[in-house]
Amino acid sequence: MGALSETWFADGYIDFELKKYTLLAYLQDINQYFGQHKLYPQLADIIFHYNNLVSFRENKQFLQQRFPKKLSEVNLEKLQLLYEQIIADDELMQELESIIEFAVKKMDGTIREGTELYEFVEDKLHIAPVGLVPLESSEGYMFLSDGRFREVLVYSYRLTIFERADEKFRGIHMSFLDTYKKDLMHTFEYIKSQLIRSHKQLPNPAVYSVETNLVLPINETLLPVAKRTLVKYIAA
Repeated sequence: MGALSETWFADGYIDFELKKYTLLAYLQDINQYFGQHKLYPQLADIIFHYNNLVSFRENKQFLQQRFPKKLSEVNLEKLQLLYEQIIADDELMQELESIIEFAVKKMDGTIREGTELYEFVEDKLHIAPVGLVPLESSEGYMFLSDGRFREVLVYSYRLTIFERADEKFRGIHMSFLDTYKKDLMHTFEYIKSQLIRSHKQLPNPAVYSVETNLVLPINETLLPVAKRTLVKYIAA
């Protein structure tokens, strides 16, 4: 996939036509992945760039006060904009605004396509606990199986909570452990018992199965959607 830099719209020669074709080439790559039902990391990447553009546009008044400046580095965590001196030019600012306006509209359409696919996949996932769920469910296992009905992919997970400003966010760290055949012998309960035997550090783990009839790329689509859906399920 053709990558965009964090400040692609302001890098180098600021020209609407040049930046337009740079953006369209990037979106063409994104759409090809979406056409193959591959969501990640493409969806996260384009959302990042979209938010970056919106943040720049919303700081327009600040930019006008600070001009003549050129965006040179973005500190994403603190949303601080750092600039290096350039020649003051109203036409340059207008060109930047045109580039950003065009890019935001184009990215918005592509993001909608990716979001629709994400929501379709999420709607087709069925999550259920395997056995009794302990009071502490921040760590455990996830069983993932798709429409091929041949395998159960086993992942360990650990939920994390981090705070930013006045909000709390839930994240999840997940690691692949093993693959089991999906048959009458290897039931979810059997797999859970095997995990308890082989991983003594979790004698009473929370275990969830995530199943779907869809057949889609695991790492690029099913797994990332399953991870986020599991976080919401546990939080609820």
